[in-house]
Amino acid sequence: MEQPLPSVRYEAAPLEASGAVVGSLNFIRRQSRKPVIHSAALTGGAPRFFFETEERSVPLTDLRPLARRLSVDRQGFALLHRPTVVADFYDDAAIETVYGPEIEALLRRELGVSRVILFDSTRRSDDPAGAANPDGRRGPATRVHVDYTVKSGPQRLRDLLGVAEADKLLSSGRRVAQINVWRPIRGPVQRSPLALADAATVRAEDLIPTDQVFPGRTGEIYHLAYHPEQRWYYAPQMTPDEVLLIKSWDSREDGRARFTPHSAVDLPQTPKDAPPRESIEVRTLIVFDE
Repeated sequence: MEQPLPSVRYEAAPLEASGAVVGSLNFIRRQSRKPVIHSAALTGGAPRFFFETEERSVPLTDLRPLARRLSVDRQGFALLHRPTVVADFYDDAAIETVYGPEIEALLRRELGVSRVILFDSTRRSDDPAGAANPDGRRGPATRVHVDYTVKSGPQRLRDLLGVAEADKLLSSGRRVAQINVWRPIRGPVQRSPLALADAATVRAEDLIPTDQVFPGRTGEIYHLAYHPEQRWYYAPQMTPDEVLLIKSWDSREDGRARFTPHSAVDLPQTPKDAPPRESIEVRTLIVFDE
């Protein structure tokens, strides 16, 4: 029987951390000007990054023994065992007609929300060629980041619902959050697993707003500057029967997790013949019944 996510208490205390494994993550370096990314859609080739990063070795804790205690409202992420009926994640029609409704039902059930808006799905692979998507091939995100900011989260809601409906929703006090659902396409994952920071250990001043320029519009994400108090977690050997829920924005400011930094992580003990990591992420906005 499927077990629901644990009940939520908004505690600032972080999870315990063993740091049994050490991995390498890329953090942004602070600079005087606002960092900027020119997207591949803008450049017509590889994206361009107008900032510097630094590689840091960080201790990683296996989150599996802690999985029953995880909450997207406390740590900013959760690990669930939720099999899918989708056999081919490279079938765009199956993603739209089968996997999308699966994700919507999962979030309604697990998070108790009245509305789920699916607006993007992306396949990624750390194979040099990347993973095929309708808009091009994608590799893993290799800089520690959060997909949305205090500015771009509400703007994404306006982009999807229209200004009038989105502002009415936000001004009414209804809670809205952005959740990513991340799943391996093949497994177990041996290379470039996803590392996640416990949001309770991330200082607001270390979240660095970064412009992301597309043709006709400019979005905003956070990159993360390193701080030794940050605690990092990962789920080793993830399989396609498992998903990670990752919160990238929450409209409510009441002590719960709002922004969850994450990135692919390089593990030095990875076997040289390990197969490429392949994954799919679905981005959603969810509206709570409160």
